[in-house]
Amino acid sequence: MPSPTAARPAEPHADAKARLADAVEAARAEIVELSHRIHANPEPAFEEHRASAWVAEVLERHGYAVEVPAGSLATAVRGRLAGGRGAGRARIGVLAEYDALPGLGHGCGHNTMAASGVGAAIALAALRDDFAGEIVFLGTPAEERGSGKQHMIDDGLFEGLDAALLYHPCDRNHVDSFPLASEDVYVTFTGRQSHAAADPWKGRNALDALVLLFSSVGLWRQQLHPDNRVHGIIQEGGTAANIIPDRARAWFMVRSPDQAEYERMKTRFREMCEAAALATGTSAEVVFEGGATTMKTNRRLAERWVANAAAYGVEDQGPDPSSGSTDMGNVSWVLPTIHPDLAIAPEGTAGHSLEFRDAAATPRADETTLLAATLVAQTAWDLLADPALVDAAWREFRGEG
Repeated sequence: MPSPTAARPAEPHADAKARLADAVEAARAEIVELSHRIHANPEPAFEEHRASAWVAEVLERHGYAVEVPAGSLATAVRGRLAGGRGAGRARIGVLAEYDALPGLGHGCGHNTMAASGVGAAIALAALRDDFAGEIVFLGTPAEERGSGKQHMIDDGLFEGLDAALLYHPCDRNHVDSFPLASEDVYVTFTGRQSHAAADPWKGRNALDALVLLFSSVGLWRQQLHPDNRVHGIIQEGGTAANIIPDRARAWFMVRSPDQAEYERMKTRFREMCEAAALATGTSAEVVFEGGATTMKTNRRLAERWVANAAAYGVEDQGPDPSSGSTDMGNVSWVLPTIHPDLAIAPEGTAGHSLEFRDAAATPRADETTLLAATLVAQTAWDLLADPALVDAAWREFRGEG
């Protein structure tokens, strides 16, 4: 694909979009260095203290009024930049993620998402004298676990925004995705400890309950729709082989592409936990948290992204055949939202893998990060410059045609 500075941007507003591309290129070293620094220092959900501080430092350097923490999350960031031409019609949210996967690092490439969001914010700041409205940068923690964006929604940080824009790295280029509704489920069985050889009959084996639950889930999968998912790991299973465990704990995830089906799955899963406890004489605590919803992609915004990307030779390859989950879905039910993907690795490279982690710090990923920054900034500009587009996006969001 050609460099954003080597091709003519899409109309409308091609001249301003060319200047945005130039601004991203002028900040190339700063953007790429941030991506690599975050990649080299992975931090899991809710613990992204260095990444959020680095993001805030860059935003402040480019004129944003920055809050850290923003709302209730210690690693959430909000940066605000008003246009030089007054309040205007639009307040556009430019988002970034920066959490890593425990034990794997940036196997989802969130370092590129942080850097591209910052890059778009830098470019828009360079043209602040030419637009009316406001850019609201939101650094959103804990996408991999805990649904940080939902916390930020609850904290009111998305109120008043007219659009939310966030790129995601992938092995394909596409604007449409169909993430699964998902929730973390923490299951704790409590029994009674006893000596496993001397008097095991006095015990109530919490690990047995957990093994029974895993067996039940395995059998349940036969009756699940092919695109539904249940998977989990054991976090605690006892302290010694000669002690009947009085406590066992697991972390599951329950997912479905259909919100109503997902609710039915939650009920069934809870029943399985209760049955395992009944069968083993233990008690079960089941805690659902960190929910992510399905995605409501805004077609008006998606059309602008596709047109802006096409100017640089990026062909939309259609919806991704594989789906995970993202709390960006939660945002999409609150305001007009897009969450497009751009390739940083050869097609077929699996996300959440060592290969994808390594790809996220390659020259190809760097170029994609810069392109994503340009496209986010250009799509934001389409909204800032055209109040009718903002109105159309909201009409679609509200189902008004």
